Amino acid sequence: MGDTVRILIDYRPALRQRSGVGEYIFQLLRALVDVKASGDEIAVFSSSWKDRVDPAGLESVRVVDRRVPVRLLARLWHRHEWPTVESLTRESFDIVHSANPMLVPSRQAAQIVTVYDLDFLNHPERTRAEIRRDYAELVQQHTLRADHVIAISAYTAGEVHQRLGVPMSRITVCRPGAPEWQPREGPPTDGYILFVGTLEPRKNIGGLLEGYARLLARRPDAPRLILAGRTQPESKPWLEALAKPPLAGRASHLGYVADSEREALYKGASVLVLPSFNEGFGLPVLEAMTVGVPVIASNRGALPEVLGDAGLLVEPEDPDSIAGALERMLFEPRLATLLAARGLRRTRLFDWTSSARALRAAYDEAAAFRARRSPASLADRS
Repeated sequence: MGDTVRILIDYRPALRQRSGVGEYIFQLLRALVDVKASGDEIAVFSSSWKDRVDPAGLESVRVVDRRVPVRLLARLWHRHEWPTVESLTRESFDIVHSANPMLVPSRQAAQIVTVYDLDFLNHPERTRAEIRRDYAELVQQHTLRADHVIAISAYTAGEVHQRLGVPMSRITVCRPGAPEWQPREGPPTDGYILFVGTLEPRKNIGGLLEGYARLLARRPDAPRLILAGRTQPESKPWLEALAKPPLAGRASHLGYVADSEREALYKGASVLVLPSFNEGFGLPVLEAMTVGVPVIASNRGALPEVLGDAGLLVEPEDPDSIAGALERMLFEPRLATLLAARGLRRTRLFDWTSSARALRAAYDEAAAFRARRSPASLADRS
């Protein structure tokens, strides 16, 4: 690459409500702006028929916006690797960074993909839309052809290496950073049990509701349960369960919570519970620890890596395990205080600046790897 490095980052997941992937891309991009080399020119790519990029927080980057329907472009890029980003934007770039495991087609740029988890390989029934249609079939092909792969945890990096065959030398871990929130002064007097995340099968909402029902049978004085997150068609049975005994009046669905309201939501909780069947990271765990909320999480995926010794791990397929952990955390205040303090200390291990520096180094590695590739392999992109 020359003195000027032209970087294009796929911003489509952050166009609407920034939960999960969208929040990760937004925060990592903001940190990258602060650590970028002097010659870097960073642009974000957006494509939607009706949604436009919110410029708040992106004042230092250029927006390349195209009015192409999201689903149409995803199908064309995933299945046909057309149109190339050069023809679509009428520009050329040195680095093209996809926000998902599917390549953004390019004739000349070094291509980077991002992998959050590989749960879709084992459980396609938990997925929907383009993830179900394309990811399981194409992820290995795309990650092997990428010049570099970004993983959001050591667990996910190991999965990419072992299951997809990508050499560890072409994988960089860029973990989410802790939010810039202040720890609360102490536990609330009327706190609640909190779940944060999309109400989807992978999050084990059914197991959580069953575990909470068993807790209520043993401890009628247990605090209420709040589910905060977007719904999907698969959420219907869980929402119906909230309106029936024993959950009626004790558990409720709050819906999607805006960025400006998330900190206050966490601070009002007595405990966060995330009993997912699989997580590539588990951002709500880190967010809860940041404000001093003790955490219960499943013993699957990257959750033990994120939580460490700062919370209680449960078996997600055992509602009694979930109920028992909730009972301990809620009715053993010394334990909850100890784990909350450990969580606050642990958040120092997660910061966006370190991840952004790792990402910028990965861009250089990707460019060098692309330069070493044979002309024949590069011609396959055209």
